[in-house]
Amino acid sequence: MGMSVFGIGVSGMNAAQAGLVTTGHNISNASTAGFSRQQVVQVSNLPQFTGAGFLGNGVEVTTVRRLYSDVLTNQLTLAETQGSQLDAYNAQIAQLANMLGDPSTGLAPTLQEFFSGVADVAAHPESVPSRQALLSSANALSGRLQDFDQQIAQVRTGINSEIVSSIASINAYAQQIASLNHNILVAESATAQQPANDLRDQRDALVAALNQEIRASVVKDDNGSYSVFVGTGQPVVIGSQTFALMAAPSPEDPQRLEVGYQSGASTVLLNPASIQGGRLGGLVSFRANTLDAVQNGLGRVAMGLAQTFNAQHALGQDLNGALGGTFFAVGNPVALASSNNAGTAGVTAVLQDVSALTTSDYRLQYNGVAGPNENFLLTRISDGVTTAITFPTAGYPYSFNADGVTLTISAGASLNDNWLVEPTRLGASNFGVAVTDPARVAAAAPIRTAAALGNSGNGTISAGSVTSVANLPLPGTITLTFNAALGQFAVSGAVPAAGPFAYTPGNSISFNGITFTIAGAPGNGDKFTVDRNINGVADNRNALALGALQTANTLGKNASIVGSQSTASFQSAYSQLVSEVGNTARQIEVTSKAQKTVIAQTRQAQQSVSGVNLDEEAANLLRYQQAYQASGKMIQIAGTLFQTLLDLGR
Repeated sequence: MGMSVFGIGVSGMNAAQAGLVTTGHNISNASTAGFSRQQVVQVSNLPQFTGAGFLGNGVEVTTVRRLYSDVLTNQLTLAETQGSQLDAYNAQIAQLANMLGDPSTGLAPTLQEFFSGVADVAAHPESVPSRQALLSSANALSGRLQDFDQQIAQVRTGINSEIVSSIASINAYAQQIASLNHNILVAESATAQQPANDLRDQRDALVAALNQEIRASVVKDDNGSYSVFVGTGQPVVIGSQTFALMAAPSPEDPQRLEVGYQSGASTVLLNPASIQGGRLGGLVSFRANTLDAVQNGLGRVAMGLAQTFNAQHALGQDLNGALGGTFFAVGNPVALASSNNAGTAGVTAVLQDVSALTTSDYRLQYNGVAGPNENFLLTRISDGVTTAITFPTAGYPYSFNADGVTLTISAGASLNDNWLVEPTRLGASNFGVAVTDPARVAAAAPIRTAAALGNSGNGTISAGSVTSVANLPLPGTITLTFNAALGQFAVSGAVPAAGPFAYTPGNSISFNGITFTIAGAPGNGDKFTVDRNINGVADNRNALALGALQTANTLGKNASIVGSQSTASFQSAYSQLVSEVGNTARQIEVTSKAQKTVIAQTRQAQQSVSGVNLDEEAANLLRYQQAYQASGKMIQIAGTLFQTLLDLGR
């Protein structure tokens, strides 16, 4: 009996000691990130049968378990990886929102200042200082657009650096997880599969840290190891083996880093859309969904302004009497061939209709030969809309139009060859002022009209306008003579010859790129003339037409709809860009704040299971202390009983 009581006392002291050690471990790690509260698991020893029934035989500590919930931990990990993605996106887009929306340094005030300069020239077409001021404001506009583009380039460089940093962190976490997989397997194999709680906590903390960089899924193997996958199922950890990610240049743009992994002897790039969650997901998503669109949007405004302003300026006449030439220099669309292309085909891109430009890039892919036809697929990256381009195999070089851009394909494509088409990416960076001489500002119109002094009727002729300079400057005077009997004007001096024109009062008469109207009741033989605008230094007709471009809708035409009209001016297109960025930035900011609340709530739920409650642990200390003392008392009593037995035997 004494030895039985002694054994029970010893088992109780051991159990109490294990409880004290575990409780102390919990208390000391109360502030350790990723630590899960541990708990001693006790079971009653098998009782001893006697004639009087079963007598207890003490207690045994079977294991020390960590209080852990897979469901709550996974929920917390998911919430944190989404929060990290939002934080990374928010940090980047805030830069753009501040840059574009600043009322003093944004593009809007500079654009307004430029058109104010145009208005001043229209008010004082003979003034050289007004023309010089216009060139100064044009250069300021060019500088602002180029500065914006440089800032965007700096953001891109920063994203490349952060991608490299994030990938390095991912690979480091993967290596540590693989190492812990090995250590856990060894530790648990040596202890009859007793859980290595602290090592498992460390591994889970690393998985959580990995998810701060990229969304990762975990598959738990039967032996207790973790297999970790990213993207569309690319493994980064299998048992104790790791598979490193890497930053690799884009095949179309070496300056753009993408995320890839090694597959045999080649590097396979991950689809950017598959990179979700964490800092890396936020960076890639921001670049694809916002940064590219902003740079393209600025480029579209720059190209739209340059092309439409140049077109109107070319229809004017400068102080020297020469036709207006190019006012702004601007970039052209580009088609970048993939470095993986196996064929010899080339693709060129030329701006065809600036009003139909979008803010998207495009991917052109050769899809092989179908019978007598060649098949290409053109995908608009912004919305994924794909158009099949089919033409006869004998049709090279083949040209087609896509959203304001003419693409020309030469022969020699191989299956799956592709090109990245960037219609507006270089618009802002290559924007510049081509005119340096104030006298070269074409404020006047190159023609002038007049009614002969001897006309008998009251017919009047408008000042006229020019729609093409193909037949200008005029070689001589063009005379329109009214034939009352026929009700028409005969035209002489036009090169090439034109007319006669039936007369309808107020209707436009157009020929050889010249347009004007005659109104009233001209008499028989009345003459009206069109001449070169000699010494027209005070003429402001073209300057007025240039100024009208500020509010004219010159952008935003839907090229897929026949008869579609432009819907946006330069100013409204830029304002729309600013609004979209600002709204997205605000949405991301609000969502990020909301996600922090979700994280806090999820962490609270997870900590309610795994977190250390110091009050509870303090109570456990007292409970285990009392159990230890009671068990010690039992041992003391067992010793007394045993001594009594010995004394009786003497």
